[in-house]
Amino acid sequence: MNFAPVSLKQANNFVLINHRHNKPSVGDKFRVGLFDGEKLIGIGQAGRPVARMLDDGKTIEIIRVCVLDGYKNACSMIYARLAKIAKLMGYEKIITYTLTKESGSSLKALGAKQEGIVKAREWSREKRKRDSQEIYRQEKIRWML
Repeated sequence: MNFAPVSLKQANNFVLINHRHNKPSVGDKFRVGLFDGEKLIGIGQAGRPVARMLDDGKTIEIIRVCVLDGYKNACSMIYARLAKIAKLMGYEKIITYTLTKESGSSLKALGAKQEGIVKAREWSREKRKRDSQEIYRQEKIRWML
């Protein structure tokens, strides 16, 4: 398996077709593709933290990791590659989230630490309407790599 750059369009198409619960992202800072030969088997995207109070210019959030079934350790490989790139770019803190029902085994394998539980909240506000997916109304675990 090898890494190569992918476009935002490629990453979003991969997420649209293969991700269990997330929709494609609106944007990101950078992304990578994981290939088995010529076949794209996974993508990872990193961007500004979704929670604006964490957006201090030194923190980056891994916003999407999506891998086809059957590729052992591929998620961990993508998390590790995104973290390496982020550190090389000068980011001091790398965060990501999993649903509480997910094991987080790929993150645990990398030595990521749980920072805590993030309560489920509605994203839409009276003066700022948003299309609120069901996924946003579930508790999540914030991890730090």
